[in-house]
Amino acid sequence: MSEQVYAELVKKEQLKPDIYKFSVKAPNIVKESKPGNFIEIRVTETTVPFLRRPISIYNLDKENGILEFIFQVKGNGTEILAQKEVGKLIDIIGPIGYGTFQYETYQNIAIIGGGIGIFPLYELAKCATAEHKNVSTYLGFRSKDFVMLEKEFEEVSNKMVITTDDGSYAKKGFAIEYLEEEIQTGKIDAIFACGPLPMLKAIQKLASSKEIPCQISLEEKMACGLGVCLGCAVKTAKSPADKPEYWHVCKAGPVFNSKDVEIE
Repeated sequence: MSEQVYAELVKKEQLKPDIYKFSVKAPNIVKESKPGNFIEIRVTETTVPFLRRPISIYNLDKENGILEFIFQVKGNGTEILAQKEVGKLIDIIGPIGYGTFQYETYQNIAIIGGGIGIFPLYELAKCATAEHKNVSTYLGFRSKDFVMLEKEFEEVSNKMVITTDDGSYAKKGFAIEYLEEEIQTGKIDAIFACGPLPMLKAIQKLASSKEIPCQISLEEKMACGLGVCLGCAVKTAKSPADKPEYWHVCKAGPVFNSKDVEIE
């Protein structure tokens, strides 16, 4: 069950010029969270910006009650958040999201992410590895300058593949190309993904053609996080053409079975 807390910022790291990792003390949220959940953050006590910012959970330190999240500065709200100093309190609601990664019944899993979409996949990889799953991780970036968290993912993966679009670091090409090679060996029981919509659409198609279970985490604009504002609607895959049906990512998701949603 989600709750509102004022969590102390205990550590702040700048991973890239516009990307920050925050560690906050939030034992109750940590206790209730699962891989795939997210939080909503109010960045200021004033009315501007008025709405909370949805941010995925990167890591859960259940022993110490520490929640870690990573975000990119994209606008006024995240710019204000990035200026928070260690010791300050952050207004957080969480965990949010009914749909989380359901990995427990699979032994050989593939985790694939692109760009800033890799952040919610770390806790999944960590938990799956701790439960002795065979984890193959594929992370794709535009170029060397955008590569991040390589060491962290290596530590929680049995196999690790990094790709860059331009070949400036590690393997050249797209992460999905190397995932497809692995699928050919018959060693993948399920796929878990998060990243840009074109990538997710390609993964959805690949999983369907190979008849492999696939779960995807969608990153829509979630202004309220409670299903009230209706801003994060996603069309269901079986919607009638003349009467489309929608789910709200903040409540039904953010993780969905790839067969159940239509990625546009």
